[in-house]
Amino acid sequence: MCGIVGYLGHREAYPIIVEGLKRLEYRGYDSAGIALFDGTDLKVSKTKGKVVDLENLSEKEITKHGNVGIGHTRWATHGVPNNINSHPHLSNSGNLVIIHNGIIENYDSLKQELISRGYTFKSDTDTEVLVNLIEDVQNQEDVKLGKAVQVALNQVIGAYAITVFDKNKPEEIVVARLGSPLAIGIGVDEFFIASDASPFIEYTKDAIYLEDEEMAIIRKNKGIKIRKIKDDSLVAPYIQKLQLNLEEIEKAGYDHFMLKEIYEQPKAITDTYRGRLLRDQAIIKMSGVEDNIKKFLNANRVIIVACGTSWHAGLVAEYIFEDLARIPVEVEYASEFRYRNPVINEDDILIAISQSGETADTLAAIKLAKSKGAFVFGICNVVGSSIARETHAGAYTHAGPEIGVASTKAFTTQITVLTLMALRLARAKGTITSSDYHHHLLELEMIPNKVKKALEYDNHIKTIADIYKDATNCLYLGRGYNFPVALEGALKLKEISYIHAEGYPAAEMKHGPIALIDENMPVIVIATKKGHYEKVVSNIQEIKSRKGKIIGIVTQGDEQVRELADHVIEVPETLESLSPLLTTIPLQLLSYHIAVMLGKNVDQPRNLAKSVTVE
Repeated sequence: MCGIVGYLGHREAYPIIVEGLKRLEYRGYDSAGIALFDGTDLKVSKTKGKVVDLENLSEKEITKHGNVGIGHTRWATHGVPNNINSHPHLSNSGNLVIIHNGIIENYDSLKQELISRGYTFKSDTDTEVLVNLIEDVQNQEDVKLGKAVQVALNQVIGAYAITVFDKNKPEEIVVARLGSPLAIGIGVDEFFIASDASPFIEYTKDAIYLEDEEMAIIRKNKGIKIRKIKDDSLVAPYIQKLQLNLEEIEKAGYDHFMLKEIYEQPKAITDTYRGRLLRDQAIIKMSGVEDNIKKFLNANRVIIVACGTSWHAGLVAEYIFEDLARIPVEVEYASEFRYRNPVINEDDILIAISQSGETADTLAAIKLAKSKGAFVFGICNVVGSSIARETHAGAYTHAGPEIGVASTKAFTTQITVLTLMALRLARAKGTITSSDYHHHLLELEMIPNKVKKALEYDNHIKTIADIYKDATNCLYLGRGYNFPVALEGALKLKEISYIHAEGYPAAEMKHGPIALIDENMPVIVIATKKGHYEKVVSNIQEIKSRKGKIIGIVTQGDEQVRELADHVIEVPETLESLSPLLTTIPLQLLSYHIAVMLGKNVDQPRNLAKSVTVE
């Protein structure tokens, strides 16, 4: 949620900030703003709407010159989306300017205290309270900006990533974080600040990721000084080399990032198992698992925590772990897990799944589990993310950047990692025969090519999308391994087309949802040959008898469902445990094409953010 971009150096700041904000649009936002220091004064331009609206406004409002500046895309929390509530925010004197991601929970009491001291407020935001609190500390204690930020933040309750600039100290920017990501790019006599590395990847490969409760004072000619917010102790900067390439975050000729990322899945899955799946040697090599194999084998149970699409991947993992490795698994919404006083023991393992590695609820669940003595294993896509740093061990998915808000390749690569883990543990426990183990390795290695085959039905799926684009409700049904895929398919349709959709286990249809079925209700049924095929066919017959419109996701060559369904979309045959990697592909494409036909903003759906970094 929200996006921060800042620059301090020798270049013109404006183009760097604006292009950086465009690269952070995937995070979700409702307004945008920029502040530049032109050598004499601060020039601020901000507006409700998109970054392009900010560009148009800036042409009229500000001189776009200056070597220092900050920009922001806002996701409304306190105060409705409008021009006044947009960031950046100035202090009462006009000397300080701030941008802020997160929520200040005790802002109202702080605001009342500041009002009693004569401060006035133009906006409804918690952020304007914070910038005036920092100024008040400066005035009361006669301290420099860095110290004022530290003192102010020790009075704050909540989550934040902030960037603060004082026009009287034009060679310095102060940043800080707690619960919301912040990266600092290190160039030659220049510094970049952003919510993630994408805004500055073409300028530098060197980056520092601030940890929670850390702040950095960045000076143009003196470098960076990092301190702990609570006790003022110095922290040695750790500079990471970025693996991200500029080409990876461009659309490469596709109309939308989402479509590009759907088509990237064969490569993403291959990259995820490359070096881990050594079929010729019958080896699965994952250091995070291997180094902790005894913990996994002696675990009482595995608890999987995640949100959204990652939670659906966790549900697939529940089937895989219990089926192959015979390890009991519980799958929890991270947001519920952290608040219900869960029973966690030292012999439990918690697996946390997050594409961004910054999901606030998942991070809180990790910290809770660690406090109870559980071993925590993280699965995420972003190197250097908070979850990667907070967990005891883990595995990256190597999906490459996922810019579209609706996750696609994150889902399939997460399942790939979880499948590798389950197979490794099953082999170690002896719960899988040698022939089944080798068969799974062979089939998993073939999945990328089979995904390519599934993508060949794109035009056929587009034709089906055109028929059902005006539906107001959809029902998705699956059984066994494909029940979570039904949930994921429904989520994708809701996210980007705003059509109401629900996913159900096929057998549960008779326990309520069947009442909804009529000639206007499209029902997408995942009916692959492996698993509970005959049971699902019976469900299809029940739908047909009630005049429901049936779209069947079937195994290549299927005839039985073809005779019953209004439309079928074929996927290649594979093992039941691997079928979610294929059956999800047509559901992604169906949602995409419906949303495009309805004129929706596929990559930036309304009200959604890519990474939910606040509650």
